[in-house]
Amino acid sequence: MNKRIITLLIIMLTFTLTSEAQKTSKTSKVTFEVDGVCVMCKERIEKAAVLTKGVKFATWNIDTNELYCIYNNKKTSLNKIKQAIANAGHDTKEIKASDKAYNSIADCCKYRTLEKH
Repeated sequence: MNKRIITLLIIMLTFTLTSEAQKTSKTSKVTFEVDGVCVMCKERIEKAAVLTKGVKFATWNIDTNELYCIYNNKKTSLNKIKQAIANAGHDTKEIKASDKAYNSIADCCKYRTLEKH
């Protein structure tokens, strides 16, 4: 009888811990590279990320070209965030902006030219 009670308590504890882990795991924090060169790029990249449903926070570092992002992975995915940024004209390692999107950004923001790198 005691073994059954202990087993039942262990099962209940495991279920509770698993439920708590699932509640906290819906928020993801990630850093990834996004091409850009200036403050205008920073504003455009951050805006594209934050306007993606489920993104709670985004900040892009001009010096390192890294975007730090916090998002709800139940509402969006990293791929969707990167696609939104590419649609705004900025490349990531996985998703490149279309020529149309890239050409729509200001000339001073053209990061693909050799002079900018």
